[in-house]
Amino acid sequence: MRKRVSAAVATGALALTGLAIPAAHAAPAEEEIKLSNIKVNGGKDVAIGTGNKKFTLTFDASHSSNIEANPSISAWKGSSGILLPDGFLRDQCKEVSATKSSCTATFNVNPQDYDIDNSEAGTWSTEVFISAQYPSSAYLDKSNIKSFKVLRAAKLTTNAAPEPIKKGKTLTVTGALTRANWDTFKYGGYTAQSVKLQFKKQGAATYTDVKTVKSDSRGNLKTTVKATVDGSYRYSFAGTSTTPAVNASGDAVNVT
Repeated sequence: MRKRVSAAVATGALALTGLAIPAAHAAPAEEEIKLSNIKVNGGKDVAIGTGNKKFTLTFDASHSSNIEANPSISAWKGSSGILLPDGFLRDQCKEVSATKSSCTATFNVNPQDYDIDNSEAGTWSTEVFISAQYPSSAYLDKSNIKSFKVLRAAKLTTNAAPEPIKKGKTLTVTGALTRANWDTFKYGGYTAQSVKLQFKKQGAATYTDVKTVKSDSRGNLKTTVKATVDGSYRYSFAGTSTTPAVNASGDAVNVT
């Protein structure tokens, strides 16, 4: 066992011998792996319905010895556990230069296969374990390189009637707002939500807001307006923390 020498003893020994002890040098730190340009689903929220949904996690990884081709990459939240990407451990990182690789993990998620329930809509995490090529011993083990939103996909419909309609008469606009239910694996009405009724005059480029309508206990929408000019009506939902925004297809009305 190496014993510790006190400063006083060491100083005395140096004074007697007149010898100098070389300064100690710390071992050079291992070069770190650097990640950049990290994106999930191209930077968009991931809206999952009742069937399969594919999305990607992409990033660039840099190191002087470059990166091993097969990192461990996963995504998760709550009880859903780890979602392994398609082709797990199969050349997910491709060299683009002597020091940089471009990495892609493709996830194919089905709520039934992964037992995802409604409570797990919201912010998810990503995890990566990646190592540099030999002879470097550098590796990166990070619990969340990028957080992202996983949302319950929504659908929205619009129907304006009667068509055609005389100018000044009352037009009834109905529709329905539904979203994916990951507990039943069906779409169900999204109740008590504020939805905008919008109108686009024939020949115009954009829709404008007309009024706000609340969805009923089954997600149904209904309101009336006075017919004035030819154009299209649609419902538009701004989204919530668990459900993405969605626009219905426009329903054209001919005013005579």
